[in-house]
Amino acid sequence: MHASLPEFDMPTEEQVHLAAESFRLLADPTRIKVLWALLQGESSVACLAELAGAAPTAVSQHLAKLRLAGLVKGRREGTFVYYSAADNHVRGLLAQALHHAEHVDRDLPSGEHAHRPRSS
Repeated sequence: MHASLPEFDMPTEEQVHLAAESFRLLADPTRIKVLWALLQGESSVACLAELAGAAPTAVSQHLAKLRLAGLVKGRREGTFVYYSAADNHVRGLLAQALHHAEHVDRDLPSGEHAHRPRSS
């Protein structure tokens, strides 16, 4: 049925698996905070840990996973590594997820809203 529709297009298996892996890695509040901070500019592990309210060792582990997924990149300067978002696609992905979260109808009573980050 769908195949007979003009312009119908399905992603490849590789695209589906890579997208699912990206979403899986973003399914953690600390990683979302870290990535959002990196979208504001380059940062060190210590600064990201403070912003995310997490231990530097935990943030470092999150960054390693995000780097392997191609969502962040690191730049070494002496003994320090400064991280940044990999590209504007990451900004779009995270901004859309946060925007969607703002507009999800959770059947909350009128006036009861969860705290939501604002995009810049």
